[in-house]
This record gives sequence, structure tokens and C-alpha cells, in this order.
Amino acid sequence: MENLYQGGDAPVLNLVLVEPEIPQNTGNIARTCAATGARLHLVEPMGFRVDDAKLRRAGLDYWHFLDISYYPGLEAFYAQNPGPCYYFSTKAARAYTEVAYPPQVFLLFGKETRGLPEELLLANFERTVRLPMIPQARSLNLSNAAAVAAYEVLRQWGFPGLEGRSGYLQGGNRLDP
Repeated sequence: MENLYQGGDAPVLNLVLVEPEIPQNTGNIARTCAATGARLHLVEPMGFRVDDAKLRRAGLDYWHFLDISYYPGLEAFYAQNPGPCYYFSTKAARAYTEVAYPPQVFLLFGKETRGLPEELLLANFERTVRLPMIPQARSLNLSNAAAVAAYEVLRQWGFPGLEGRSGYLQGGNRLDP
């Protein structure tokens, strides 16, 4: 596999949830961020409190690995994070795999019931992407979409800093972990 990232410093993946509503989805995305070294950005208002037991349970014992930031709104997020940003939406014309993601990228996802605001998508049309689905499907679950997008970026970068449990299974035999 070719590593599409050719920079000097290690790239940083940032997942941004704009006004998330369901604590379990945010918890699952937090776990994905913790397991991949991605940073999580939460833009308020949110449909739950951060100390929600459902949120913590979904992230299980990964919270101490998490790099998380909170913002009172999108303006505050943009003031602290220059981008580049990519916007995920079912309304986008371009597939998420058609982009060569730059280092320090921010992937933005909207609330579960409505997605990102249409005016935001129109203002950033050239950086708005979708995950292909059958026409009858309304959308993917937010945590699944974020995981698919995160792993595509990491794949393009050659999975920097990540490793599997290499050798756990070899030749059809189980080895000691």
C-alpha cells in the first residue's frame, strides 16, 4: 500500500461533531478517536451532558486516551482551528474517497437528525463529501460514518502510529497475545 502522506511532522486527524444529539454515538466516536489517536472536537449545543452515563459507557475505558476539546458554537471552533476542513453530508456530490486528505485535517459531521446546516455545505461545496449508499437509505449512523471517514484518512496516510496485534493468528493457529 502506498502512503499518500509525504509530510515531515506526523499528521493529525481531527473529528468534529457539530451539535451531536445522541450520547452513545458520541461515545462510540470518542472510542474511535482514542483508538486511532485522532482528536475529538465537540461543538455545542449538544443533546446531552458530557457526564452522561450512556456517553461514558459507549467509550468504556478509553477516556484517558482521548484528546477532546469543546466549543460553544461553530464560530468559536473556527476561531481556534484554521483547517483544512471537510464536511460530510448525504447531500454532497463527491465521494469521500475522491479526496487526498492533507495533514491536520478536520472532518466535520452534523447532528444525527439534520446533518450539517445547508448554508455551511453550500459555502464549502468544494470540500463537502459523502459516503455512497443505496438511494433508498437516508443516512448511515453517525458513529459508523465517522469511523469509515477516519479510517480512510488514516489509510491514505499509511496508518501513522497505529499497529495491529501482528502475529496473534498465524497459519491458522492461535498464538499467545
